[in-house]
Amino acid sequence: MSFFLQLLFSGIVLGLVYALAALGFVLIYKASRVVNFAQGQFIAIGAFLAYWAMVSLGAPFLLAAALALALTALLGFGVERVFLKRLVGQPIISVIMATIGLASLLDGLIHLTPYGAGNFSYPSFLPAGGLTLLGVQISYAQLLAVAFTLLFLLAFTWFFQRSTLGVAMRSVADDQMAAMSLGVSVERVFALAWAAAGLTAAAAGMVVGTISGLNLDGLVHIGLRVFPVVILGGLDSIPGAVVAGILIGVLENLAAGFLDPFIPGGGTRDVFPFLVLLLVLWFKPHGLFGTEEIERV
Repeated sequence: MSFFLQLLFSGIVLGLVYALAALGFVLIYKASRVVNFAQGQFIAIGAFLAYWAMVSLGAPFLLAAALALALTALLGFGVERVFLKRLVGQPIISVIMATIGLASLLDGLIHLTPYGAGNFSYPSFLPAGGLTLLGVQISYAQLLAVAFTLLFLLAFTWFFQRSTLGVAMRSVADDQMAAMSLGVSVERVFALAWAAAGLTAAAAGMVVGTISGLNLDGLVHIGLRVFPVVILGGLDSIPGAVVAGILIGVLENLAAGFLDPFIPGGGTRDVFPFLVLLLVLWFKPHGLFGTEEIERV
């Protein structure tokens, strides 16, 4: 029973990281109907910015985290203003190809830095050990990751429900033309969506770095692993990203714990989420919480 609970808790932690990373995809898609294939690179940049601030500047973790969040949000804002603003009104495939090219560009730039190869870890800032609850070993790094992720999810929930900018972003997501007729700046919303995506990406990267260390390929790979999360939850649903992230994280861990011993070579954690995704999409093509759109013909 304790083995199951250990897998369950670790899966929830992993799922919250997926949810945080998926939130960036959802924010951009809700605002502009574009899928950002450079999200993995944003995750890596945010994580390594915090590492650089802690190691090179000697900043404490909270200050380094704030700096990384601000710089990655600024990067997202700048990317939209410089590269993607000119593509407004162009075919969606053109914008998607631009984000794929952006991913390759950012990946190449990161490889030019000292962090392009090798494994790194944040300087120790948490006490050793952890807690034991119902036979489950919970490290302080995992507790910090859960608290950090929940804080961000609650903050974004408040932002979209209560703030003026959040309501403006929701209005653009629902109907761009109607939002423009009411005086909402669609271009400004697009830029803010990319900035918010950079913010969530940096948060996800720092959470991963706190739990398992920093590696460029591993961080970029998270940006790809959250695609099943985004599609399963619904491309335009923030609650769906959270629910699907936790579901995928738990299923990955349970599959690795209980199915790998019976499968030569293992690797079921990489396959099982996609099987669940296909099964769900068979019955709900728009995802668990996605908006089903009816177009006039």
